[in-house]
Amino acid sequence: MATPLPFAPAKRPATGTRGVVCTNHPLATAAGAEVLLAGGNAVDAAIAALFALTVVEPMMVGLTGGGLCHIRTPDGAHVVLDGLSTAPAAAFDGMFTPIPGAPPEERAAEGQRNRFGALAVATPAALPAWAEALSRFGRWPLADVMDPAIRLAARGFAATPYLSDCIGDCAAELRQDPDLAARFLPGGAPVPAGARLVQGAYAETLRTIAAEGVGALHGGAIGAALAAHLAARGGLVTQADLRAVAVKHRAPVRATYRGHEVVAPPPPASSGVHLAQMLNILERFDLAALGVATPDALHLLAEAMKIAFADRALATADPDFVRVPVAALMDKANAARRAAAIDMARAQAWQGDPGLLEGSDTTHVTVADADGLVVATTQTINGLFGARIAIPGTGLVCNNYMHNFEPRPGQALSVAPGKRVFTSMAPVIVLREGRPVLAFGQPGGLRIFTSVLQALVNLIDHGMDLQHAFEAPRIWTMGEALEVEPAIPDGVADALAARGHAVKRVRTIGGGVNGIAFGADGAITGAACWRADGCVAALGGGLAQPGVRFGAEPQAR
Repeated sequence: MATPLPFAPAKRPATGTRGVVCTNHPLATAAGAEVLLAGGNAVDAAIAALFALTVVEPMMVGLTGGGLCHIRTPDGAHVVLDGLSTAPAAAFDGMFTPIPGAPPEERAAEGQRNRFGALAVATPAALPAWAEALSRFGRWPLADVMDPAIRLAARGFAATPYLSDCIGDCAAELRQDPDLAARFLPGGAPVPAGARLVQGAYAETLRTIAAEGVGALHGGAIGAALAAHLAARGGLVTQADLRAVAVKHRAPVRATYRGHEVVAPPPPASSGVHLAQMLNILERFDLAALGVATPDALHLLAEAMKIAFADRALATADPDFVRVPVAALMDKANAARRAAAIDMARAQAWQGDPGLLEGSDTTHVTVADADGLVVATTQTINGLFGARIAIPGTGLVCNNYMHNFEPRPGQALSVAPGKRVFTSMAPVIVLREGRPVLAFGQPGGLRIFTSVLQALVNLIDHGMDLQHAFEAPRIWTMGEALEVEPAIPDGVADALAARGHAVKRVRTIGGGVNGIAFGADGAITGAACWRADGCVAALGGGLAQPGVRFGAEPQAR
């Protein structure tokens, strides 16, 4: 590279020609690769990896959660399958009491009732969405793609240090739930790294779903157990809510940036429109000339983030409930006006544009196959271990998706019955001259789409390879503190503070990004960063040439 970078990557990428599987756990990557090698396509592999992640990353993803699946078909069509969770029918605006003066990103409510416990649980939609992806785009039946996950749950796997640390971080609440305490805190201490974690009850749940299909949870006995347990503890999700779940097929939004087309999820995901908004602002500046992780470059990124979050709070939510001004948010003229108002010498407090009003903890999988099918999917139970309650006898860990709603009443993001949660998930596919060149995404809650933004800048403006782009140090702000990772030099942090940014050092920003780059020569490269247990499998080689068999006598001439 032309300019030395202030960091070195911790991991290595992998390249193949027959397919690549990237996930945030080695065993989930192995599950996806197993399916690809056995003749499944990219969708089959992605869903197999997600089921495996429900076993090996139970703190991040589960059948009680939700998410987005961005699929590009070999003929160039794009679809986003929206399997986001929804507020139960009995939910209502004002059901939580907000804490005055709390930082907006915390969405704090009295008693943390929107964060922990039964009332924090929204109606899940992950399982129907995964089954829909398989039935529409896959080759394999549901039971077959579930097989690796069933084996992992029944036989167990070695806990990673990351899983053990996550258990420790949540131990206080996990101890309050007998099921979670028995599973993850045996003897009162977190499952240690290297110890085998067997989840027999969850294996049985998976077997039941494999045999009975989606209806086992959404209308059957497993769903009845979930609804009854939540109701006994003050929760609102009912069997009727579970039966009413509908997966939505959405057209993605498309933004252009320096000769590239960025294809991303539409509302209720806030990622696509606000990625476009920030890219349009940044396009007005020569980021390559500003350099990597310099005070000017990071100041500009921070100001663009603050503008996006200010407008997001004002105008982005479930389009079935709120008129989302997609065109205005993505308009390059509006971005030019915002860009002109940025002062490169000082940080500013930004307000949402009133003209727009016309009327932590997730996982990601990226898979591509040799036929041109590409999947980028982000899924979650929302917070770490979700609501930190489980359904006894099932192994299911409940989501806390109600924490994604604004507890203050009367806002675009406030609670309403049947309303889809808003999300920062950003499974993106990037095209150049109509051909896919990148597909990636990551976990990280509110920090997802700003982290994806920084990866795009690293790749497009700074010319980094995939591994460097994913592992580069990040910043994040909504307008209050400016979080910076350890690899940002002290001198740069001091310069940002001198411009008025409230600099705050943090260990990590967002979660582990993983993704794929497509070479013009047919090579497919996958990479995963140091912020999670990310692992890549790249498939090469192939079957013997037709007519070749070992030991065959040469034909007489």
